[in-house]
Amino acid sequence: MLDRSLGILDALAEVNESLGPAELVRRLSLHKSTIHRLLAVLEQHGFVRKDPKEGKYSLGMKLFELGSRAVEGLDLRGCSEPILRRLVEATRETAHVCILDGTEMVSVANVQGPWAMRSPSTVGRRTPVYCTSVGKAVIAFLPSAALDDLIERLTFTPHTRRTITTPAALRAELVRVRERGFAIDDEEIEKGLRCVGAPIRDHTGCAVAAISIAGPAFRLVDQRLPGIARAVTSAARGLSREMGYSEQLGRNPEARKRPSQGDVRRVVKRGEVRVVSTGG
Repeated sequence: MLDRSLGILDALAEVNESLGPAELVRRLSLHKSTIHRLLAVLEQHGFVRKDPKEGKYSLGMKLFELGSRAVEGLDLRGCSEPILRRLVEATRETAHVCILDGTEMVSVANVQGPWAMRSPSTVGRRTPVYCTSVGKAVIAFLPSAALDDLIERLTFTPHTRRTITTPAALRAELVRVRERGFAIDDEEIEKGLRCVGAPIRDHTGCAVAAISIAGPAFRLVDQRLPGIARAVTSAARGLSREMGYSEQLGRNPEARKRPSQGDVRRVVKRGEVRVVSTGG
């Protein structure tokens, strides 16, 4: 009975509108009497609500109450650990999760890669948003007003010759991040260091954090970037689901297809390195 009840809730969530018993019978291939019995139990406990005029059902406030409590209890660092470890196993490079704090990104979780030569990785480490993959991966998806405010507060310091140093250049790079769904730091904060980051979304669809892979440029060569990008974006989607985000609800209009070897190429222009989609 439980799996059938959950099927009703899933059906109502998928369409995001009210459904009558007859429509649920067709969608779930259950007997009409079974649907009515389950709806009565779900309505009694507040999981669905019935429109007295139309006789149709929609999701109830009990789900919102339980969901809110679950979100409040989410521990980003705790949720990150298993996903970070799988990402390190897949790439053999150091993995991080960082959150936005003002104009900086703060590392809240990391797992070191197996190599003796590894990227700087310390929980609590702060880095600028404009020259890191995690920073660009988050701010690229901020609302326009919030992004404008953040850029006004930035002080662009050239850490290397590749560092973005103007608002116009940063905005242009963020457009590319939105197009492909992930960000690249190509020796922008530290010479010899390359990173690939992707946004982590919460239950509202907002980018609240980012996950990244970091390693020396001689290991994160161009040929590895497509595979790294796929691994990082997949990890970001998994952690977003852990944070309550659901792509089924249509909260991710910027989503693009997963990058493939044929879709990804390196473009070198005026000392800037970026990965762009060539598949549309």
